[in-house]
Amino acid sequence: MADLVERLVPDELWMLFRRVVPPRAAKRPQGGGRRRAGDRETLAAIIFVATSGCTWRQLPPVFGPAWPTVYRRFAQWSRDRVWARLHRVILDELGGRGELDWSRCAIDSVSVRAAKGPLTGPNPTDRGKAGSKIHLITDRNGLPLSLGISAANMHDSLGLQPLVRGIPPIRTRRGPRRRRPAKLHGDKGYDYDYLRRWLRKRGIRHRIARRGVESSERLGRHRWVVERTVSWLAGCRRLHRCYERKAEHFLAFTAIAASLINYRRLAR
Repeated sequence: MADLVERLVPDELWMLFRRVVPPRAAKRPQGGGRRRAGDRETLAAIIFVATSGCTWRQLPPVFGPAWPTVYRRFAQWSRDRVWARLHRVILDELGGRGELDWSRCAIDSVSVRAAKGPLTGPNPTDRGKAGSKIHLITDRNGLPLSLGISAANMHDSLGLQPLVRGIPPIRTRRGPRRRRPAKLHGDKGYDYDYLRRWLRKRGIRHRIARRGVESSERLGRHRWVVERTVSWLAGCRRLHRCYERKAEHFLAFTAIAASLINYRRLAR
């Protein structure tokens, strides 16, 4: 079991997680009760659920804590925004090492089917079936900087401003923290003049394909990185379909997938 936990949660990832997880409750003064499950074992079990796509009830007992304990801890950490803070901490480490390339960022979205959940809607690309949509911005290397979720019928253009605002101030190798890309690439779904004006006002150059004028394929040599990141997100099998009753839980799995993608770049 220890080997499995260390493989899912390497030492460096565990040290980063310890910086964002809330402190454990003090022991009861009267003693007694069951021994609290370790945070590292619980984190390994959550990552296993995220990557394998199994349900909470199918969680193997090899991790130690029973699945209700793992689920309660996952829900508590989601409420405390632990996963968003972990994503930001890993981005800070990447920025401090000069691994983030802000010169050409890209924006895109991907729709997934949804079995339940509040942020669902008829998917226009899947015969109107219920679905959710994941929005993301990546740097030039395809590392996710900002993510969000919405109903599948929300237009891509409505996600641009929240995503750009959602990029946290990230540490750089030298100088102040940074949160704005030098240039942003997008497909025809973002072809609106008000978005171009909004980006220019913030000093962000843009390259957005125009509807009826040019093919979005011309942007392929710069936008393929975000499409590759979408395929990386698919490695988190829990994101193949939205099963979560709460939007914050589906967003938590999205942040876990983004954190694992960024951590692989950090650990290489």
